[in-house]
Amino acid sequence: MSISTRPAPLTLATLQDHMVWVEGGVFEMGSDESSDEQPIHRIQIDSFFLCRYLVTQEIWESITATNPSAFPHPQRPVEQVSWYDCIRFCNDLSDVMGLQFAYQIHQNTRDPGNNHDYGNIRCHVIPVDGANGYRLPTEAEWEYAAKDGVYFLPGKSYNFHEISWWKPNCHSTTQPVGIKYPNRLGLFDMSGNVQEWVWDWYDSYYRSFDQDNIFYNPLGPVSGARRGARGGAWNTDSNQGLRAAYRDNPYPSNHSNNIGFRLCRSAAASDFTR
Repeated sequence: MSISTRPAPLTLATLQDHMVWVEGGVFEMGSDESSDEQPIHRIQIDSFFLCRYLVTQEIWESITATNPSAFPHPQRPVEQVSWYDCIRFCNDLSDVMGLQFAYQIHQNTRDPGNNHDYGNIRCHVIPVDGANGYRLPTEAEWEYAAKDGVYFLPGKSYNFHEISWWKPNCHSTTQPVGIKYPNRLGLFDMSGNVQEWVWDWYDSYYRSFDQDNIFYNPLGPVSGARRGARGGAWNTDSNQGLRAAYRDNPYPSNHSNNIGFRLCRSAAASDFTR
């Protein structure tokens, strides 16, 4: 796929067409390049769907009638959205699309897995097993999609400038989605533009995984103080932060101009064809 033949822009009408099938399999999660990416451990992932693009401001506005973004533009990624905002958006979008909610949201209940006060935020979110609605990818799903779709530049060597909006080339702002080269799965902006919230509580892999076992569709730790964010951003100044295995861990109540999200759906979503 070249830049000149990239798919049509993301809208509510085209959203289903931009959900990319990610074939499940076993992969090695993590890396030896950073202590919080160790140990490398084996994960088996079921097939799932992941959106070709980051959620744009146009999509966000069409559901919420608001736009919190610091860099306004319909086709730029929405940002300054907290993890909680994204969870609610997924359910609201599912409702509009006539799909099952992926989350039970208990708005006035303290999350027993929340190890930090976050200014007394009371919101307990429980994933609904088997739901066909929109959701955040797990940290393992996100990394699997980033690693399985190794960046492919026809006739060229691996070059972050070709695939990523980051500090050396972004002019201190986000950019419209889908301009740089996609990865081999057809996913754009997996490395740069904005980081992407994932489902999991953040913790050390040493406390979560045993190197000698294969883990199946992990949902991450049962508790924590921070949530995971992946993928690098417009203000990332080192290519270390653009790698597929790189992990960040903001507080889930954080509203930042360098964090957005990407939509995911489980493979059981019956209205898809492939």
